[in-house]
Amino acid sequence: MREKPQQQMRVWAMFCHLSALLAWMLLFFLVFLGIPLYLPLNIFLPLIIWRLYKTKSSWVDFQGKESLNFQISLTFYILIVIIVSLLMMLTICGIAVTTNSTGKEIQTLLDTLLMVWLSLTSVMILIQFFLVNFAAFKAYKGEHYRYPWTIRFLR
Repeated sequence: MREKPQQQMRVWAMFCHLSALLAWMLLFFLVFLGIPLYLPLNIFLPLIIWRLYKTKSSWVDFQGKESLNFQISLTFYILIVIIVSLLMMLTICGIAVTTNSTGKEIQTLLDTLLMVWLSLTSVMILIQFFLVNFAAFKAYKGEHYRYPWTIRFLR
């Protein structure tokens, strides 16, 4: 049977997960202030904690890799949603220009695209919030947890 890691290392493993949420809150706060900034802080903060403590504890090493893999995957998924949304918007505008569509038709299409984008983004944020908190709780308890839908960049 595996031994439970020391409490201090379990706390740092928990912070590997929760620091990503802190980074997202910081990014949303900056955008709210009117600073259009997109830096993958959700990757940088867990990376810093992981780099500092991975040699001190195999538990922090495992949890840090898991957190980083999930955050990198999530960032990749968000970029895909943004690229697909931009391509759809360009396509809608291109069709509108070539077919002499009315403003009402264009507005309906763009409103639909916006609602789909907001729905996808909201779902991704809620899933991340739930999964990161769950993983942080498990890390603190010393239990193994692997995020679903994660590409394993770090092994």
